[in-house]
Amino acid sequence: MITTNHKYPSHIGFVSPGSSIRHLNRHISTPTLYLSLDILSHHNPHLECIFSPQEFQQLHAPPRTSAIAFAVMVQHRFLLVTYPAQGQINPSLQLVKRLINTTGADVTYVTSLSARHCLDNGSIPDGLTYALFSDGYDDGFKPGDSIDNYLSELRRRGAQAITDLVVSSANEGHPYTCLVYTSFLPWVAEVAHELHLPNVLFWIQPATVFDIHYYYFNGYKDHILDNTNSGTNNVPCSIELPGLPLALTSRDLPSFMVDTNLYNFVLSLFQEQMDLLERETNQTILVNTFDALEPEALEAIDKYNLIGVGPLIPSAFWDSKDPLDKSFGGDFFQKSKDSSYLEWLNLKPEGSVIYVSFGSICVLEKDQTEEIAKGLLDCGRPFLWVIIDKVNKKGEDNEAKEEEEMLSCREELEELGRIVPWCGQVEVLSSPSLGCFVTHCGWNSSLESLVSGVPMVAFPRWMDQGTNAKLIEDSWKTGVRVTPNEEGIVMGEELKRCLELYTKKISEAFIVLVGVEMDLRFGAGADEHYR
Repeated sequence: MITTNHKYPSHIGFVSPGSSIRHLNRHISTPTLYLSLDILSHHNPHLECIFSPQEFQQLHAPPRTSAIAFAVMVQHRFLLVTYPAQGQINPSLQLVKRLINTTGADVTYVTSLSARHCLDNGSIPDGLTYALFSDGYDDGFKPGDSIDNYLSELRRRGAQAITDLVVSSANEGHPYTCLVYTSFLPWVAEVAHELHLPNVLFWIQPATVFDIHYYYFNGYKDHILDNTNSGTNNVPCSIELPGLPLALTSRDLPSFMVDTNLYNFVLSLFQEQMDLLERETNQTILVNTFDALEPEALEAIDKYNLIGVGPLIPSAFWDSKDPLDKSFGGDFFQKSKDSSYLEWLNLKPEGSVIYVSFGSICVLEKDQTEEIAKGLLDCGRPFLWVIIDKVNKKGEDNEAKEEEEMLSCREELEELGRIVPWCGQVEVLSSPSLGCFVTHCGWNSSLESLVSGVPMVAFPRWMDQGTNAKLIEDSWKTGVRVTPNEEGIVMGEELKRCLELYTKKISEAFIVLVGVEMDLRFGAGADEHYR
Protein backbone atom coordinates (compact mmCIF):
# COMPACT_ATOMS: atom_id res chain seq x y z
CA MET A 1 0.00 0.00 0.00
CA ILE A 2 1.29 3.47 -0.85
CA THR A 3 0.99 6.12 1.83
CA THR A 4 1.59 9.85 1.70
CA ASN A 5 3.95 11.42 4.16
CA HIS A 6 2.33 14.75 5.01
CA LYS A 7 5.50 16.22 6.52
CA TYR A 8 6.79 16.56 2.97
CA PRO A 9 5.29 17.84 -0.29
CA SER A 10 2.55 15.72 -1.85
CA HIS A 11 4.85 14.35 -4.52
CA ILE A 12 6.90 12.50 -1.88
CA GLY A 13 5.63 9.17 -0.67
CA PHE A 14 6.50 5.75 0.69
CA VAL A 15 5.70 2.18 -0.20
CA SER A 16 4.99 -0.22 2.65
CA PRO A 17 7.63 -2.88 3.42
CA GLY A 18 7.13 -5.97 1.30
CA SER A 19 6.05 -4.05 -1.80
CA SER A 20 8.07 -4.85 -4.89
CA ILE A 21 9.18 -2.40 -7.54
CA ARG A 22 6.55 -3.90 -9.82
CA HIS A 23 3.86 -3.10 -7.24
CA LEU A 24 5.21 0.42 -6.90
CA ASN A 25 5.18 0.92 -10.64
CA ARG A 26 1.45 0.23 -10.83
CA HIS A 27 0.72 3.27 -8.69
CA ILE A 28 3.12 5.97 -9.77
CA SER A 29 3.38 8.10 -12.86
CA THR A 30 7.11 8.07 -13.59
CA PRO A 31 8.49 4.73 -12.43
CA THR A 32 11.72 4.95 -14.40
CA LEU A 33 12.78 7.81 -12.14
CA TYR A 34 11.83 5.89 -9.03
CA LEU A 35 13.60 2.84 -10.31
CA SER A 36 16.70 4.97 -10.74
CA LEU A 37 16.25 6.35 -7.24
CA ASP A 38 16.11 2.82 -5.91
CA ILE A 39 19.37 2.05 -7.71
CA LEU A 40 20.87 5.25 -6.35
CA SER A 41 19.63 4.94 -2.77
CA HIS A 42 23.09 4.06 -1.46
CA HIS A 43 24.84 6.83 -3.35
CA ASN A 44 22.75 9.97 -3.71
CA PRO A 45 23.22 12.51 -0.90
CA HIS A 46 20.14 14.49 -2.03
CA LEU A 47 17.86 11.75 -0.77
CA GLU A 48 19.06 12.16 2.78
CA CYS A 49 17.91 15.78 2.79
CA ILE A 50 14.26 14.96 2.20
CA PHE A 51 13.80 12.03 4.61
CA SER A 52 14.27 11.71 8.32
CA PRO A 53 17.26 9.56 9.44
CA GLN A 54 14.91 6.71 10.37
CA GLU A 55 13.14 6.86 7.01
CA PHE A 56 16.35 7.17 5.03
CA GLN A 57 17.76 4.15 6.86
CA GLN A 58 15.05 2.05 5.23
CA LEU A 59 16.47 2.79 1.80
CA HIS A 60 19.51 0.62 2.49
CA ALA A 61 17.57 -2.64 2.72
CA PRO A 62 17.08 -4.91 -0.33
CA PRO A 63 14.60 -3.31 -2.74
CA ARG A 64 12.20 -6.25 -2.81
CA THR A 65 11.51 -6.05 0.93
CA SER A 66 12.15 -2.51 2.03
CA ALA A 67 10.25 0.74 1.98
CA ILE A 68 11.18 2.48 -1.27
CA ALA A 69 11.30 6.24 -1.20
CA PHE A 70 10.89 8.52 -4.15
CA ALA A 71 11.10 12.24 -4.87
CA VAL A 72 10.65 14.01 -8.17
CA MET A 73 12.63 17.10 -7.28
CA VAL A 74 15.93 15.20 -7.60
CA GLN A 75 17.45 16.06 -10.97
CA HIS A 76 19.14 13.00 -12.40
CA ARG A 77 21.76 12.72 -15.08
CA PHE A 78 21.94 9.44 -16.94
CA LEU A 79 24.85 8.19 -18.99
CA LEU A 80 23.58 5.72 -21.58
CA VAL A 81 26.25 3.70 -23.40
CA THR A 82 25.27 1.83 -26.55
CA TYR A 83 26.99 -0.66 -28.81
CA PRO A 84 27.20 0.96 -32.29
CA ALA A 85 24.74 -1.29 -34.15
CA GLN A 86 21.32 -0.48 -35.60
CA GLY A 87 19.56 -3.07 -33.45
CA GLN A 88 20.90 -1.48 -30.27
CA ILE A 89 20.78 2.18 -31.23
CA ASN A 90 17.07 2.20 -32.11
CA PRO A 91 15.67 0.87 -28.81
CA SER A 92 18.23 2.74 -26.72
CA LEU A 93 17.28 6.06 -28.34
CA GLN A 94 13.64 5.31 -27.56
CA LEU A 95 14.61 4.58 -23.96
CA VAL A 96 16.33 7.96 -23.85
CA LYS A 97 13.14 9.67 -25.02
CA ARG A 98 11.11 7.86 -22.37
CA LEU A 99 13.59 8.78 -19.63
CA ILE A 100 13.52 12.43 -20.62
CA ASN A 101 9.75 12.61 -21.11
CA THR A 102 8.82 10.76 -17.92
CA THR A 103 11.50 11.95 -15.51
CA GLY A 104 12.83 15.24 -16.84
CA ALA A 105 16.33 13.80 -16.53
CA ASP A 106 19.33 14.84 -18.58
CA VAL A 107 20.79 12.03 -20.66
CA THR A 108 24.20 11.80 -22.31
CA TYR A 109 24.17 9.24 -25.11
CA VAL A 110 27.54 7.56 -25.63
CA THR A 111 28.52 5.46 -28.63
CA SER A 112 31.31 5.33 -31.18
CA LEU A 113 31.89 7.75 -34.05
CA SER A 114 30.97 5.08 -36.59
CA ALA A 115 27.32 5.72 -35.67
CA ARG A 116 27.49 9.48 -36.18
CA HIS A 117 25.93 9.46 -39.63
CA CYS A 118 22.86 7.53 -38.43
CA LEU A 119 21.91 9.78 -35.52
CA ASP A 120 19.11 12.18 -36.34
CA ASN A 121 20.54 15.51 -35.31
CA GLY A 122 17.48 17.34 -36.60
CA SER A 123 15.20 16.29 -33.75
CA ILE A 124 17.27 16.12 -30.60
CA PRO A 125 14.94 16.42 -27.59
CA ASP A 126 15.77 18.83 -24.80
CA GLY A 127 17.87 17.02 -22.22
CA LEU A 128 19.75 14.80 -24.69
CA THR A 129 23.43 15.24 -25.46
CA TYR A 130 25.51 13.02 -27.76
CA ALA A 131 29.05 12.11 -26.72
CA LEU A 132 30.76 10.17 -29.50
CA PHE A 133 34.23 8.66 -29.22
CA SER A 134 36.62 7.11 -31.72
CA ASP A 135 37.03 3.36 -31.41
CA GLY A 136 39.59 3.30 -34.23
CA TYR A 137 36.96 2.17 -36.73
CA ASP A 138 35.32 5.49 -37.50
CA ASP A 139 33.97 4.27 -40.84
CA GLY A 140 32.54 1.17 -39.23
CA PHE A 141 33.63 -2.46 -38.97
CA LYS A 142 34.36 -3.87 -42.43
CA PRO A 143 34.60 -7.46 -43.73
CA GLY A 144 38.16 -8.61 -43.28
CA ASP A 145 38.70 -6.54 -40.12
CA SER A 146 39.73 -8.43 -37.00
CA ILE A 147 36.76 -8.80 -34.67
CA ASP A 148 39.07 -9.39 -31.72
CA ASN A 149 41.00 -6.20 -32.38
CA TYR A 150 37.79 -4.25 -32.94
CA LEU A 151 36.27 -5.35 -29.64
CA SER A 152 39.56 -4.71 -27.82
CA GLU A 153 39.82 -1.16 -29.17
CA LEU A 154 36.15 -0.49 -28.48
CA ARG A 155 36.71 -1.55 -24.87
CA ARG A 156 39.95 0.36 -24.35
CA ARG A 157 38.92 3.61 -25.97
CA GLY A 158 35.35 3.44 -24.73
CA ALA A 159 36.44 2.94 -21.13
CA GLN A 160 38.66 6.02 -21.34
CA ALA A 161 35.89 8.11 -22.94
CA ILE A 162 33.40 7.15 -20.22
CA THR A 163 35.93 7.84 -17.46
CA ASP A 164 36.72 11.26 -18.91
CA LEU A 165 33.02 12.15 -19.12
CA VAL A 166 32.21 11.07 -15.58
CA VAL A 167 35.24 12.72 -14.00
CA SER A 168 34.86 16.01 -15.88
CA SER A 169 31.14 16.22 -15.10
CA ALA A 170 31.79 15.61 -11.42
CA ASN A 171 34.50 18.27 -11.40
CA GLU A 172 32.06 20.74 -12.98
CA GLY A 173 29.50 20.10 -10.25
CA HIS A 174 27.08 18.13 -12.44
CA PRO A 175 27.82 14.49 -11.63
CA TYR A 176 26.12 11.60 -13.37
CA THR A 177 23.81 9.66 -11.07
CA CYS A 178 23.31 6.45 -13.04
CA LEU A 179 24.86 4.64 -16.00
CA VAL A 180 22.77 2.46 -18.34
CA TYR A 181 24.49 0.20 -20.86
CA THR A 182 23.33 -2.18 -23.59
CA SER A 183 24.26 -5.74 -24.49
CA PHE A 184 27.77 -6.60 -25.80
CA LEU A 185 29.33 -4.03 -23.44
CA PRO A 186 29.91 -5.86 -20.13
CA TRP A 187 33.12 -3.93 -19.56
CA VAL A 188 31.05 -0.74 -19.12
CA ALA A 189 29.76 -2.12 -15.81
CA GLU A 190 33.34 -2.59 -14.64
CA VAL A 191 34.17 1.01 -15.53
CA ALA A 192 31.10 2.16 -13.61
CA HIS A 193 32.17 0.18 -10.54
CA GLU A 194 35.63 1.75 -10.66
CA LEU A 195 33.99 5.18 -10.78
CA HIS A 196 31.51 4.27 -7.97
CA LEU A 197 28.65 5.00 -10.36
CA PRO A 198 25.41 2.96 -10.08
CA ASN A 199 24.74 1.04 -13.27
CA VAL A 200 22.03 -1.04 -14.86
CA LEU A 201 21.97 -3.33 -17.89
CA PHE A 202 19.48 -2.58 -20.66
CA TRP A 203 18.76 -5.93 -22.31
CA ILE A 204 17.61 -5.29 -25.89
CA GLN A 205 16.38 -8.83 -26.57
CA PRO A 206 13.32 -10.59 -25.07
CA ALA A 207 13.32 -11.70 -21.44
CA THR A 208 13.13 -15.33 -22.60
CA VAL A 209 16.50 -14.96 -24.33
CA PHE A 210 18.02 -13.43 -21.20
CA ASP A 211 16.78 -16.40 -19.17
CA ILE A 212 18.25 -18.90 -21.63
CA HIS A 213 21.63 -17.15 -21.44
CA TYR A 214 21.46 -17.15 -17.66
CA TYR A 215 20.76 -20.87 -17.48
CA TYR A 216 23.43 -21.70 -20.06
CA PHE A 217 26.13 -20.03 -17.95
CA ASN A 218 24.73 -21.12 -14.59
CA GLY A 219 24.60 -24.89 -14.46
CA TYR A 220 22.55 -25.85 -17.53
CA LYS A 221 25.21 -25.74 -20.25
CA ASP A 222 25.72 -29.53 -20.38
CA HIS A 223 21.96 -30.12 -20.27
CA ILE A 224 21.45 -27.76 -23.21
CA LEU A 225 24.36 -29.07 -25.29
CA ASP A 226 23.54 -32.72 -24.65
CA ASN A 227 20.00 -32.20 -25.90
CA THR A 228 21.02 -30.20 -28.97
CA ASN A 229 23.20 -33.08 -30.16
CA SER A 230 20.73 -35.90 -29.55
CA GLY A 231 17.40 -37.13 -30.80
CA THR A 232 15.95 -40.15 -32.58
CA ASN A 233 14.34 -40.57 -35.99
CA ASN A 234 15.20 -36.97 -36.86
CA VAL A 235 13.06 -35.78 -33.95
CA PRO A 236 15.16 -33.41 -31.82
CA CYS A 237 15.10 -33.64 -28.04
CA SER A 238 13.24 -30.94 -26.17
CA ILE A 239 14.94 -28.72 -23.61
CA GLU A 240 12.99 -27.51 -20.61
CA LEU A 241 14.33 -24.71 -18.42
CA PRO A 242 12.95 -23.51 -15.06
CA GLY A 243 10.21 -20.91 -15.27
CA LEU A 244 9.94 -20.94 -19.06
CA PRO A 245 6.64 -22.26 -20.43
CA LEU A 246 7.92 -23.58 -23.78
CA ALA A 247 10.05 -26.66 -24.43
CA LEU A 248 12.89 -25.74 -26.79
CA THR A 249 14.80 -27.63 -29.49
CA SER A 250 18.20 -26.79 -30.92
CA ARG A 251 16.74 -24.53 -33.61
CA ASP A 252 15.00 -22.45 -30.92
CA LEU A 253 18.23 -21.60 -29.08
CA PRO A 254 20.45 -18.56 -29.60
CA SER A 255 22.74 -19.58 -32.44
CA PHE A 256 26.02 -19.32 -30.55
CA MET A 257 24.92 -22.17 -28.26
CA VAL A 258 24.71 -24.49 -31.26
CA ASP A 259 27.50 -23.16 -33.49
CA THR A 260 29.99 -22.21 -30.80
CA ASN A 261 32.98 -22.18 -33.18
CA LEU A 262 31.33 -19.61 -35.46
CA TYR A 263 30.31 -17.23 -32.68
CA ASN A 264 33.05 -17.62 -30.10
CA PHE A 265 33.39 -13.85 -29.66
CA VAL A 266 29.68 -13.59 -28.81
CA LEU A 267 29.96 -16.48 -26.37
CA SER A 268 32.76 -14.78 -24.46
CA LEU A 269 30.87 -11.46 -24.24
CA PHE A 270 27.75 -13.10 -22.82
CA GLN A 271 29.87 -15.16 -20.43
CA GLU A 272 31.52 -11.98 -19.14
CA GLN A 273 28.12 -10.29 -18.81
CA MET A 274 26.62 -13.13 -16.78
CA ASP A 275 29.72 -13.36 -14.57
CA LEU A 276 29.44 -9.65 -13.79
CA LEU A 277 25.75 -9.94 -12.93
CA GLU A 278 26.50 -12.88 -10.64
CA ARG A 279 28.74 -10.62 -8.54
CA GLU A 280 25.89 -8.17 -7.96
CA THR A 281 23.10 -8.35 -5.39
CA ASN A 282 19.49 -7.31 -6.03
CA GLN A 283 20.38 -6.52 -9.61
CA THR A 284 17.78 -4.72 -11.72
CA ILE A 285 17.77 -5.32 -15.48
CA LEU A 286 15.73 -3.26 -17.94
CA VAL A 287 14.26 -5.34 -20.77
CA ASN A 288 12.70 -4.23 -24.05
CA THR A 289 9.51 -6.23 -23.50
CA PHE A 290 6.29 -5.84 -21.53
CA ASP A 291 4.50 -7.78 -18.79
CA ALA A 292 1.59 -9.06 -20.90
CA LEU A 293 3.94 -10.46 -23.53
CA GLU A 294 6.41 -12.39 -21.33
CA PRO A 295 4.95 -12.71 -17.83
CA GLU A 296 6.71 -15.99 -16.97
CA ALA A 297 10.08 -15.02 -18.44
CA LEU A 298 10.19 -11.76 -16.49
CA GLU A 299 9.68 -13.68 -13.24
CA ALA A 300 11.68 -16.84 -14.03
CA ILE A 301 14.90 -15.88 -12.23
CA ASP A 302 14.29 -14.88 -8.61
CA LYS A 303 17.70 -13.32 -8.02
CA TYR A 304 17.21 -10.62 -10.68
CA ASN A 305 14.53 -7.97 -10.99
CA LEU A 306 13.68 -7.89 -14.69
CA ILE A 307 11.64 -4.80 -15.55
CA GLY A 308 9.81 -4.63 -18.87
CA VAL A 309 10.21 -1.11 -20.27
CA GLY A 310 8.98 -1.81 -23.79
CA PRO A 311 7.83 -1.81 -26.40
CA LEU A 312 10.43 0.81 -27.28
CA ILE A 313 8.81 2.02 -30.48
CA PRO A 314 8.13 5.62 -31.62
CA SER A 315 5.07 6.87 -29.79
CA ALA A 316 3.17 7.86 -32.92
CA PHE A 317 2.92 4.20 -33.89
CA TRP A 318 1.66 2.68 -30.67
CA ASP A 319 0.33 4.91 -27.88
CA SER A 320 0.04 8.27 -29.71
CA LYS A 321 1.14 10.19 -26.62
CA ASP A 322 3.62 12.05 -28.79
CA PRO A 323 2.25 12.22 -32.36
CA LEU A 324 5.48 13.89 -33.52
CA ASP A 325 7.61 10.93 -32.43
CA LYS A 326 7.64 9.09 -35.77
CA SER A 327 11.20 7.82 -35.99
CA PHE A 328 13.71 6.09 -33.78
CA GLY A 329 16.28 8.81 -34.39
CA GLY A 330 18.97 6.54 -35.77
CA ASP A 331 19.39 4.84 -39.13
CA PHE A 332 22.57 3.21 -40.45
CA PHE A 333 21.14 3.09 -43.95
CA GLN A 334 19.78 5.79 -46.17
CA LYS A 335 16.07 5.34 -46.69
CA SER A 336 14.99 4.85 -50.27
CA LYS A 337 15.27 8.17 -52.07
CA ASP A 338 12.20 7.11 -53.98
CA SER A 339 9.51 7.53 -51.32
CA SER A 340 6.84 6.61 -53.85
CA TYR A 341 6.82 3.12 -52.33
CA LEU A 342 4.67 4.54 -49.53
CA GLU A 343 2.21 5.97 -52.01
CA TRP A 344 2.19 2.63 -53.87
CA LEU A 345 1.67 0.81 -50.58
CA ASN A 346 -1.24 2.99 -49.48
CA LEU A 347 -3.06 2.42 -52.78
CA LYS A 348 -3.14 -1.36 -52.30
CA PRO A 349 -6.20 -3.15 -50.84
CA GLU A 350 -6.30 -3.64 -47.09
CA GLY A 351 -4.23 -6.60 -45.88
CA SER A 352 -2.98 -7.48 -49.36
CA VAL A 353 0.76 -6.65 -49.32
CA ILE A 354 3.60 -8.93 -48.21
CA TYR A 355 6.50 -7.04 -46.63
CA VAL A 356 9.91 -8.74 -46.78
CA SER A 357 12.94 -7.53 -44.81
CA PHE A 358 15.89 -9.18 -43.09
CA GLY A 359 17.14 -6.26 -41.01
CA SER A 360 20.28 -4.17 -41.14
CA ILE A 361 22.97 -6.84 -40.75
CA CYS A 362 21.86 -9.98 -42.56
CA VAL A 363 22.66 -10.11 -46.28
CA LEU A 364 21.33 -13.27 -47.90
CA GLU A 365 23.34 -15.35 -50.32
CA LYS A 366 22.24 -15.33 -53.95
CA ASP A 367 20.77 -18.85 -53.85
CA GLN A 368 18.51 -17.94 -50.93
CA THR A 369 17.48 -14.65 -52.51
CA GLU A 370 16.50 -16.44 -55.72
CA GLU A 371 14.32 -18.89 -53.77
CA ILE A 372 12.54 -16.04 -51.98
CA ALA A 373 11.89 -14.45 -55.36
CA LYS A 374 10.37 -17.71 -56.63
CA GLY A 375 8.14 -17.99 -53.58
CA LEU A 376 6.87 -14.43 -53.97
CA LEU A 377 6.17 -14.87 -57.66
CA ASP A 378 4.36 -18.16 -57.09
CA CYS A 379 2.29 -16.62 -54.30
CA GLY A 380 1.15 -13.87 -56.67
CA ARG A 381 0.48 -11.20 -54.05
CA PRO A 382 1.88 -7.64 -54.20
CA PHE A 383 4.98 -7.24 -52.06
CA LEU A 384 7.46 -4.69 -50.77
CA TRP A 385 10.94 -6.22 -50.49
CA VAL A 386 13.94 -4.57 -48.84
CA ILE A 387 17.20 -5.80 -50.41
CA ILE A 388 20.30 -4.23 -48.91
CA ASP A 389 22.95 -3.44 -51.51
CA LYS A 390 25.30 -6.36 -50.92
CA VAL A 391 28.12 -4.74 -52.88
CA ASN A 392 28.08 -1.54 -50.80
CA LYS A 393 27.48 -3.52 -47.62
CA LYS A 394 30.78 -5.32 -48.19
CA GLY A 395 32.60 -2.14 -49.04
CA GLU A 396 33.16 -3.22 -52.64
CA ASP A 397 32.75 -1.22 -55.81
CA ASN A 398 32.90 -3.78 -58.57
CA GLU A 399 30.54 -3.75 -61.54
CA ALA A 400 31.12 -7.44 -62.25
CA LYS A 401 30.30 -8.32 -58.64
CA GLU A 402 27.17 -6.17 -58.77
CA GLU A 403 26.04 -7.92 -61.95
CA GLU A 404 26.65 -11.31 -60.34
CA GLU A 405 24.36 -10.44 -57.42
CA MET A 406 21.47 -9.29 -59.63
CA LEU A 407 18.27 -11.30 -59.31
CA SER A 408 17.59 -13.36 -62.42
CA CYS A 409 13.87 -12.49 -62.37
CA ARG A 410 14.01 -8.89 -61.21
CA GLU A 411 11.91 -7.47 -64.06
CA GLU A 412 9.17 -10.01 -63.40
CA LEU A 413 9.31 -9.22 -59.69
CA GLU A 414 8.96 -5.48 -60.25
CA GLU A 415 5.78 -6.05 -62.23
CA LEU A 416 4.20 -7.58 -59.11
CA GLY A 417 5.81 -5.61 -56.28
CA ARG A 418 8.43 -3.07 -55.25
CA ILE A 419 12.09 -3.59 -54.32
CA VAL A 420 13.85 -0.90 -52.25
CA PRO A 421 17.30 -0.72 -50.61
CA TRP A 422 15.86 0.50 -47.29
CA CYS A 423 12.64 1.97 -45.93
CA GLY A 424 10.93 3.32 -42.82
CA GLN A 425 9.80 0.03 -41.31
CA VAL A 426 7.36 1.29 -38.67
CA GLU A 427 5.67 3.41 -41.33
CA VAL A 428 5.35 0.39 -43.61
CA LEU A 429 4.03 -1.90 -40.86
CA SER A 430 1.43 0.67 -39.83
CA SER A 431 -0.04 0.82 -43.33
CA PRO A 432 -3.54 -0.76 -43.57
CA SER A 433 -2.47 -2.49 -46.79
CA LEU A 434 0.08 -4.66 -44.95
CA GLY A 435 -1.07 -8.26 -44.61
CA CYS A 436 2.07 -10.15 -43.67
CA PHE A 437 5.71 -9.59 -42.70
CA VAL A 438 8.40 -12.04 -43.86
CA THR A 439 10.99 -11.29 -41.20
CA HIS A 440 14.35 -12.48 -39.89
CA CYS A 441 12.80 -12.17 -36.41
CA GLY A 442 15.19 -9.59 -35.05
CA TRP A 443 13.66 -8.46 -31.78
CA ASN A 444 13.02 -4.88 -32.88
CA SER A 445 11.24 -6.08 -36.03
CA SER A 446 9.25 -8.65 -34.06
CA LEU A 447 8.03 -6.05 -31.56
CA GLU A 448 7.19 -3.57 -34.30
CA SER A 449 5.12 -6.20 -36.09
CA LEU A 450 3.34 -7.24 -32.90
CA VAL A 451 2.44 -3.67 -32.00
CA SER A 452 1.29 -2.98 -35.56
CA GLY A 453 -0.91 -6.07 -35.62
CA VAL A 454 0.82 -7.65 -38.64
CA PRO A 455 1.15 -11.48 -38.76
CA MET A 456 4.62 -12.84 -39.50
CA VAL A 457 6.32 -15.50 -41.56
CA ALA A 458 9.30 -16.20 -39.30
CA PHE A 459 12.55 -16.65 -41.25
CA PRO A 460 15.25 -16.63 -38.53
CA ARG A 461 18.95 -16.55 -39.39
CA TRP A 462 21.14 -16.28 -36.26
CA MET A 463 21.60 -14.90 -32.73
CA ASP A 464 18.29 -14.63 -30.81
CA GLN A 465 16.16 -14.95 -33.93
CA GLY A 466 15.43 -18.67 -33.54
CA THR A 467 14.09 -18.08 -30.03
CA ASN A 468 12.02 -15.14 -31.23
CA ALA A 469 10.57 -17.29 -34.01
CA LYS A 470 9.62 -19.94 -31.43
CA LEU A 471 7.78 -17.32 -29.37
CA ILE A 472 6.03 -15.91 -32.44
CA GLU A 473 4.78 -19.29 -33.64
CA ASP A 474 4.14 -21.27 -30.45
CA SER A 475 3.70 -18.78 -27.62
CA TRP A 476 1.91 -15.81 -29.19
CA LYS A 477 0.64 -17.68 -32.28
CA THR A 478 1.09 -14.59 -34.42
CA GLY A 479 2.98 -16.22 -37.26
CA VAL A 480 4.32 -19.36 -38.93
CA ARG A 481 7.93 -20.46 -39.24
CA VAL A 482 9.71 -21.58 -42.38
CA THR A 483 11.62 -24.87 -42.46
CA PRO A 484 14.90 -24.89 -44.43
CA ASN A 485 16.16 -27.91 -46.37
CA GLU A 486 19.23 -29.96 -45.44
CA GLU A 487 21.51 -27.34 -47.01
CA GLY A 488 19.92 -24.61 -44.89
CA ILE A 489 18.07 -23.02 -47.81
CA VAL A 490 14.40 -22.11 -47.52
CA MET A 491 12.98 -23.13 -50.88
CA GLY A 492 10.46 -21.08 -52.81
CA GLU A 493 7.81 -23.78 -52.31
CA GLU A 494 8.26 -23.61 -48.54
CA LEU A 495 7.92 -19.84 -48.49
CA LYS A 496 4.77 -20.09 -50.62
CA ARG A 497 3.36 -22.72 -48.23
CA CYS A 498 3.89 -20.43 -45.24
CA LEU A 499 2.45 -17.40 -47.02
CA GLU A 500 -0.66 -19.37 -47.93
CA LEU A 501 -0.88 -20.80 -44.42
CA TYR A 502 -0.81 -17.35 -42.87
CA THR A 503 -3.89 -16.38 -44.87
CA LYS A 504 -5.74 -19.37 -43.36
CA LYS A 505 -4.60 -18.48 -39.85
CA ILE A 506 -4.89 -14.72 -40.20
CA SER A 507 -8.09 -14.41 -38.17
CA GLU A 508 -6.61 -16.36 -35.25
CA ALA A 509 -3.42 -14.33 -35.44
CA PHE A 510 -5.24 -11.02 -35.40
CA ILE A 511 -7.33 -12.07 -32.40
CA VAL A 512 -4.09 -12.64 -30.49
CA LEU A 513 -2.52 -9.45 -31.83
CA VAL A 514 -5.55 -7.34 -30.96
CA GLY A 515 -5.37 -8.78 -27.46
CA VAL A 516 -1.71 -7.79 -27.23
CA GLU A 517 -2.52 -4.28 -28.48
CA MET A 518 -5.30 -3.95 -25.91
CA ASP A 519 -2.84 -5.01 -23.20
CA LEU A 520 -0.39 -2.40 -24.46
CA ARG A 521 -2.82 0.47 -24.73
CA PHE A 522 -4.90 -0.12 -21.64
CA GLY A 523 -2.43 -0.97 -18.96
CA ALA A 524 -1.75 -4.71 -18.82
CA GLY A 525 1.77 -4.35 -20.18
CA ALA A 526 4.90 -2.31 -19.73
CA ASP A 527 3.04 0.90 -20.48
CA GLU A 528 2.19 0.86 -16.77
CA HIS A 529 5.84 1.41 -15.97
CA TYR A 530 5.65 4.83 -17.62
CA ARG A 531 2.35 6.03 -16.16
